[in-house]
Amino acid sequence: MPTTGVRSMHNVLLIARREYFERVRTKGFLLATVLIPLVMGTLIFGSMLLMVTSKTQSHVAIVTTNNSLGTEMKQQLEGGQQAQMKVDLLAPSDAVRSQLEAQLHAKDSTLAGYLWVTPGETPEARPNVAYSARSAGDIATANALQDALRAVLMRERLTAHGLTTGDIDQLTAPVKIDTSASGDSGAAFLAAYMLFFLMYMVIMLYGMNTARSIIDEKTSRIFEVLLATIQPEQLLAGKILGVGAVGLTQISVWMLAAFAFAGSGLAPGMMSHGHPLISLAQIGFFILYFLFGFLIYSSIAAALGAMTNSEQELQQLNMFLVIPLVFCMVMIFPIMRAPDSTLARVASLIPFCSPLLMNFRISLTHVPAWEIWLSIGLMTATIAAILSFSARVYRVGILMYGKKPSLPEIVRWMRYS
Repeated sequence: MPTTGVRSMHNVLLIARREYFERVRTKGFLLATVLIPLVMGTLIFGSMLLMVTSKTQSHVAIVTTNNSLGTEMKQQLEGGQQAQMKVDLLAPSDAVRSQLEAQLHAKDSTLAGYLWVTPGETPEARPNVAYSARSAGDIATANALQDALRAVLMRERLTAHGLTTGDIDQLTAPVKIDTSASGDSGAAFLAAYMLFFLMYMVIMLYGMNTARSIIDEKTSRIFEVLLATIQPEQLLAGKILGVGAVGLTQISVWMLAAFAFAGSGLAPGMMSHGHPLISLAQIGFFILYFLFGFLIYSSIAAALGAMTNSEQELQQLNMFLVIPLVFCMVMIFPIMRAPDSTLARVASLIPFCSPLLMNFRISLTHVPAWEIWLSIGLMTATIAAILSFSARVYRVGILMYGKKPSLPEIVRWMRYS
């Protein structure tokens, strides 16, 4: 005769098995397994490639009495590394200003803007520069003009101090840093960036799947049959375990595919100075933090699903899932600049953000072990609290139909359970 605990676990595993096989046998699972990493990789690598290869190709005018400065800027902008622009050199006058203003407001004109350079009060003083643009949002053209002007003014000042062209070229040549001992920092950031977005998509996708599963069964009234033989808490646990196992299966497929790719002839292209872009430690932490992240967000999603009766109502409550994830998206930029700063450490220890931000920091820098263990402890306590709340809401909410419950009603559900 099985004990109560064994029977409860048996019921949980039965529900988990049902949830798992219902999803992995669908075409949607197969398509998502293939398309998510393919689309994400294409978008990331494509955007990086466009950033590296694309050049500013605007049409601008430079108005100045300094022919030397104007000529050098024209050469810099028309054949530089970051720009391939069309540049008109003009002498300043009221007629020229009126003509340029008219071109800026003409629909058939290609002029993106004009740079008006006024000499300084003394020969040593920097000139006064004003830029008028067709569009205030054309940041690329303004930045290209600013960089070219800075480079030309620096060369002029160095020439005035007696340096030759060869000396200036040697002085301003970019410095190459050998990173072969630890790998390319740009490649390491790209790997961390990919893992971040992969974690974001999987947590969001499978967290919402938990809520949708509950709504589907509420709509079909299958709960009323299930609850005759199984307790609500067991049903909730089985759903979370089953959907989580689907996500873990998908991640495992991706990781195995990555290892198979690393063993192929294309592997050198995925190496940085002999170092793999994604290490075994990164993969291990990714799986660990995915499990915690899924448990946190799927528990919230389960409560939301129990409180709603349709996809439309669920969309209205999505902010409880989306807001912490959006905050994580915002925080990746300051963390990218300073992964060991106080802000980065505090943000990565917030339980709702740890699955994404702590894993992101681990991919970028050496995170002390105590911070990792502290984040795990805080997430564990948060999961226990959310599961307790969700179980109480779930126990009453799954049998509630009709209008969406208000906050006082949810509080009463907590008291009933």
